[in-house]
Amino acid sequence: MGLLPQIAQSLDVSIPSAGFLITGYALAVAVGAPSLTLALNAVPRKIALAILMALFIAGNALAALAPTYGVLLGARIVTALCHGTFFGIGALVASSMVPKERSAAAISAMFSGLTLATVLGVPFGTFIGNRFGWHVPFGAIALLGAIALIGIWVLVPRIVYEPTNLRVELRALASARLALALATTTLGFAGVFTLFTYIAPLLEMISGFSAAATSWLLVLFGIGTTAGNILAGRYADRSLPATLITTLAGLSVALALSTIAWNTAFGATLSTFAIGFFGFASVTPLQLLVIRSAGKAKNLASSFNISAFNVGNAIGAALGGAVVASGAPLPAVGIAASAVAVTGTLVSILALYSLRRPPRSTAQDADQMARTGPVR
Repeated sequence: MGLLPQIAQSLDVSIPSAGFLITGYALAVAVGAPSLTLALNAVPRKIALAILMALFIAGNALAALAPTYGVLLGARIVTALCHGTFFGIGALVASSMVPKERSAAAISAMFSGLTLATVLGVPFGTFIGNRFGWHVPFGAIALLGAIALIGIWVLVPRIVYEPTNLRVELRALASARLALALATTTLGFAGVFTLFTYIAPLLEMISGFSAAATSWLLVLFGIGTTAGNILAGRYADRSLPATLITTLAGLSVALALSTIAWNTAFGATLSTFAIGFFGFASVTPLQLLVIRSAGKAKNLASSFNISAFNVGNAIGAALGGAVVASGAPLPAVGIAASAVAVTGTLVSILALYSLRRPPRSTAQDADQMARTGPVR
């Protein structure tokens, strides 16, 4: 995000065209997650993660060398295709490596890597890109990917894995219960990104912060996401319903209160942290909700949930843009964002209620909480 002006100037394209490098990435994640999950169904989980990380390395290496906008966009799509499947399979592998009662904490630990990467990667990537050119951060990411690939191969245990029957899994995807769970994810993150897409203009134009101060406040947002994710992971193992409803309701309130909070520096700082905290505290409970709702479709459903996060991002950005384009005051995006999050909270209650009396076969799958088998 921080390199879009530089990329646009270097490749002689408009800012909106450069912005499609982000939008197109999110759309490719949504498409790639279920597609690659199906393609890798028969592949052992550890090898599947290694293949996906190799694709990630290749995509970023190509981006580091990209001479044109078209090549860079293609590189972004290659990278995005493996994103959703990696985190979907990763969540299942993480939950299979610990006792059943620690599944949420394991998933939270994995996703904490994502939130920490946001805290560190966005400002550091922007810094080295502005200093050495926008190609360099992509090369650095490819190098980090190579280190991660070694880590996967050395540290992730082999897991006894039996490929699922794709026909059965695709049939299980059609359940209303799973649809409610995926809708909860989409609405929850649409609420976050309806506002977060415009948080920099809010901080600078309404709260009066400088661009430099805004960068540090975005780091504070990232700290909030990390803290929320870790804390919710601990409590989701104790009570998924209480944790999920609390995080989504907290997000709804934080977004609504932000409409008046941007008028003061203290209020803006508190809102930035709170939105990051509650928004990303919902990640692990949402992933666990989908896994428990999936029945025999846990592999595909886990990847579809990553797609749902990205669809929510796209919907939220579009909704926020519509509010701004309507001529409404900029803080009004908080009202729209809160309305979406409230809807997500209500849908989550329906999704949780549907888990109370699942069919017998589905109850057995939910009991396993996304386990792929014992660790050797």
